[in-house]
Amino acid sequence: MAKIGFCAVAGSGMSALAQVLKYKNNEIYGTDRNFDQGKDIKNKKALEEVGIKIYPQDGSMLDKDFAVLYTSTAVEDTILDIKRAKELNIPIKHRSDLLTEVFSSYKYNIAVGGTSGKSTVTAMIGYILDKADKKPLVINGALLKNYEDQKGIPNVILNDGEYCVIEADESDGSIEKYTPYISVVNNITLDHKSIEELQQLFGNFVAKGKGGAIVNKDNENSEPILSLNPNTLTFSIKDKTADFYAEKITPVPDGTKYTYNKKNYKLNLIGAFNVANAMCAVACCSLLGIKPEDACKILEDFLGTKRRLEVLGKTNDITVIDDFAHNPDKVAASMSALKSYKGRLILMFQPHGFAPMRLMGKEIMDSFIEYMSEDDILLLPEIFFAGGTVKKDISSLDLVNYAKRHNANARFFDTRDKLKDYILEIAKPNDRVVLMGARDNSITDMGFELLEKLK
Repeated sequence: MAKIGFCAVAGSGMSALAQVLKYKNNEIYGTDRNFDQGKDIKNKKALEEVGIKIYPQDGSMLDKDFAVLYTSTAVEDTILDIKRAKELNIPIKHRSDLLTEVFSSYKYNIAVGGTSGKSTVTAMIGYILDKADKKPLVINGALLKNYEDQKGIPNVILNDGEYCVIEADESDGSIEKYTPYISVVNNITLDHKSIEELQQLFGNFVAKGKGGAIVNKDNENSEPILSLNPNTLTFSIKDKTADFYAEKITPVPDGTKYTYNKKNYKLNLIGAFNVANAMCAVACCSLLGIKPEDACKILEDFLGTKRRLEVLGKTNDITVIDDFAHNPDKVAASMSALKSYKGRLILMFQPHGFAPMRLMGKEIMDSFIEYMSEDDILLLPEIFFAGGTVKKDISSLDLVNYAKRHNANARFFDTRDKLKDYILEIAKPNDRVVLMGARDNSITDMGFELLEKLK
């Protein structure tokens, strides 16, 4: 039994891996500055519930018996855990190194890449495999609503079979470490890197798929990678020539109906983009011997992932929705789905990171502007800053001013409390309050607080 530490264990990728190693009978310890600040207490208790020991992030967790300390990209060398590990000569490895080790140990390993939809597609593939009794290990970046009753944080499905499904992250280049049995590319759109860089990354990733690759035929940026693996299957909601094609997509009050191979199916998720996600998952599972019709049927009971257009509740005919959208494509997909239904949108978008907003802030605003009606309102607090050394040369106010120049009803708030008070002041029956933003769990807390105060 190895003694293993995780620095920044509250992160979605880190907490999932910590739980996997605990499941594999290791002695697991973790620290996180959020826990030290009294945040994410629910996740702290969930990790402790499965036997992971949580310490303050002050170096006290570590001793000479530790085999390794795993860190995330967000962890800097100034963190006391890192300094202490160096003093004790404890090997320090990145989260992606561990994910690569775990992933490589499985015979049928599926890596899901793409700029948007990775978490949902990973969850869908994992759910299909689990219900088809393939006993997969699934490591996800989001919380799986079908598995909320299990102990721990529900961002993993723990099994002992030959299958492993993971998200492949392109933002830090770790996608290059994986050699999958099946490479899945959901789409290629502007995010952390340029389109050219992403096409190179995803092209190499597709070519490495030993058992085949799945590529989105509707995404024009994916066209150059279609021919890079001899066993590539395509999916589409627009092109009938794709290997997996869904049509007659219809929004219904609690989800979306669609037709595949002349049979009618339903998803408990809104938006045509989620039908595309389903086709991606069904295509992947077909390479693993699961009939497409069986996979579509299984997905009728799929509940989705947390913070992906998740309805937190409804009070006085005002609906509060929580969403992870944080890049142009994700925002456009969410807005398209939201505008399929009636009702004014009160949109809060919390930008994440100064460098990402320099790269794609205006494009994100364009995605809002494209879909907003005259009565919709876009509200931005200041850019979310998770810590570290960064150049703060852009503000949410710059994005709001850009949106205003393009005739969008947008407002800036220097604090989120002021923004929240404004929502409480203007919200009325039939409105939908949508809270968007990445990597900040307190956005969800804000949603529940709004629901309580709107009663």
